[in-house]
Amino acid sequence: MRIDRIVRAAALAGALVVLAAAALRAEDGYDLWLRYPRVADPARLAEYRALFHRLGIPGTSPTLAAARAELRRGMTGMLGSGITISPATSDASLVAGTPATSAVIASAGLEDELRRVGDEGFIIRPMMVRGRRVMVIAANRDVGVLYGVFTLLRGMQTGRPARELATVSSPRIALRLLDHWDNLDRSVERGYAGRSLWEWDALPDSISRRYTDYARANASIGINGAVLTNVNANAQVLTAPYLRKVAALAGVFRPYGIKVYLTARFSAPIEIGGLRTADPLDPAVRAWWKAKADEIYSIIPDFGGFLVKANSEGQPGPQEYHRTHADGANLLADAVAPHGGVVMWRAFVYSAETPTDRVKQAYDEFHPLDGQFSRNVMVQVKNGPLDFQPREPFHPLFGAMPRTPLMLELQITQEYLGQGSDLVYLAPMWEEVLDADTQARGPGSTVAKVIDGSLEGHRLTGIAGVANTGTERDWTGHPFGQANWYAFGRLAWDPGLSSGQVADEWIRMTFTHDPSFVAPVKAMLLRSRETAVNYMTPLGLHHIMARDHHYGPGPWVEGGGRADWTAVYYHRADTLGVGFDRTSTGSNAVAQYAPAVAARWGNRATVPDSLLLWFHRVGWNERTGSGRTLWNELVHRYDEGVDSVRAMRRTWGGLRGKIDDDRFRRVSTLLATQEKVARWWRDAALLYFQRFSRQPFPAGSPPPAHPLEFYQRRTGPEIPDFPDVAQ
Repeated sequence: MRIDRIVRAAALAGALVVLAAAALRAEDGYDLWLRYPRVADPARLAEYRALFHRLGIPGTSPTLAAARAELRRGMTGMLGSGITISPATSDASLVAGTPATSAVIASAGLEDELRRVGDEGFIIRPMMVRGRRVMVIAANRDVGVLYGVFTLLRGMQTGRPARELATVSSPRIALRLLDHWDNLDRSVERGYAGRSLWEWDALPDSISRRYTDYARANASIGINGAVLTNVNANAQVLTAPYLRKVAALAGVFRPYGIKVYLTARFSAPIEIGGLRTADPLDPAVRAWWKAKADEIYSIIPDFGGFLVKANSEGQPGPQEYHRTHADGANLLADAVAPHGGVVMWRAFVYSAETPTDRVKQAYDEFHPLDGQFSRNVMVQVKNGPLDFQPREPFHPLFGAMPRTPLMLELQITQEYLGQGSDLVYLAPMWEEVLDADTQARGPGSTVAKVIDGSLEGHRLTGIAGVANTGTERDWTGHPFGQANWYAFGRLAWDPGLSSGQVADEWIRMTFTHDPSFVAPVKAMLLRSRETAVNYMTPLGLHHIMARDHHYGPGPWVEGGGRADWTAVYYHRADTLGVGFDRTSTGSNAVAQYAPAVAARWGNRATVPDSLLLWFHRVGWNERTGSGRTLWNELVHRYDEGVDSVRAMRRTWGGLRGKIDDDRFRRVSTLLATQEKVARWWRDAALLYFQRFSRQPFPAGSPPPAHPLEFYQRRTGPEIPDFPDVAQ
């Protein structure tokens, strides 16, 4: 009997192992956060099945068909067989639609609430219909129904009780776009996930399945536009053969509420139009752009408009003709205005001549133009005044152009934050800038209120994220890179969400609900950006990366074509101290901010240590907020960055078996690489700055692995070897 019990127990244990292995099926990341695994909690599964056994979405539009298809995919994946989904609503336990497509919605008495949620918003609510309880997803337009479906599925994916699935939601920002820096040869500038998604050679005849899955992923988080081409634009995309290719993509995206946009090269009238000038005030140039806009809209009736980079980094623009940015933007705005199009004119500009402080130039050029732009123009402003650094203060233009709609530009791709190797969750950075108080109209004038239009009453509002999607199977090249795509969409819809809430959602949808996995990974994500700042550019240091490829440290970079493309221009280290004086005794860039902000950041006693060397030049022996000298604090921050990456590796190593082995091993390998990257930054930067501080490493801080010359000889992005870092 005892042997029999042992055999049965062993068989049961073996069966559990098999079941666990089946549950942790191999995954390659392609499904992103739309995996829809079976609900594991039996009570929650029973609750959902009782509520969602028969689902009806009436209507024949492609968008409603997409909503039905997503419901079918999600419900059958999470709840199993036996779920009926159809256009019919008789006896349905869930009805989704608009007053125009559904008699149930039309008679539900939701008119006032629907009026408040606008064109893209929706209501999810249980209601009594003909004496029975029905969950409704109600919206004014079909795309709102689609967003409501994705929101309901998200609630189920994250394990919310049925009573918490009800919600009323609408986007705070009108245009929520991905900017693809993709070239027509399918290379991607600052892309770290393979080649461009857009198969220009195969379009318009061949349509990749990835286009639909890309659109599904974007719609699931509320993204409603895609700029397909690089801001360093190629005029050829505006020719008829390419416009037909763009139209094919627009056709795939349209059911998911996504419009296509293109970057316009300012010199296109010369390059593809045969004109001798691109002067925005020239009648022939104006006629050419009007005709080109008419042609585009005849091929793509819902074309969104143009994004323009002009008079920056060698790109042509109106200043070549002694015209202003407003003259250039209004030229294109007039061309697309009859069709409902918009123009997004980037404020990332700096002149051919190196200024005394590059971070001042965008303000100097655009602030005087406030109120001179056409009504369908937005000025697109990066989160900070330099260039997507690990940490910058918010851009001063956000408090300086009340009569112009400003569009926030963020970088999802991690150009200066480890590119494809480092785990850096960017939502805390974005939360930092969205919550930043510009003081433009007194306390509470946050960047979020500027870009959602509520501060100045603008109806045209927007936010853009420079994408890192490519042909890699997992879309982003790093499994955790997906978190930044997801977070951008969620914060674009609602800038008031916390980075912690968004991280929690993403982990549960992408990996597992297991609390012993969710809690430590969430903590790891939320610390990761500060970790990267510490091992790259602590205390307000900036632009000290390697030249050109921007991967790895290069605080010694000097010379070349422009001073402001060098590290020494920004850190200004010598034996007396380090940092860029942007107070009234220096470049006075701080004066571009509202007086209350300028007073706080311009005062050595009140500026936060996180921005210390951005605004102040500080002596090596001066005390920081921690009480340490600047040199000792700098060493401490770099050490803390490396130690935090090691802690991330330990945390992740303890999670083996909680998710599929393929993704676990992939992240393990990348975290080992990240530790080497952190060591590289720490050792190289501290050895370089030690030459000026002339001080020893504090007790307990380990010596660098190699001499400074070893790091200075490295001109490519290859990571130095650190033998003590086990893979």
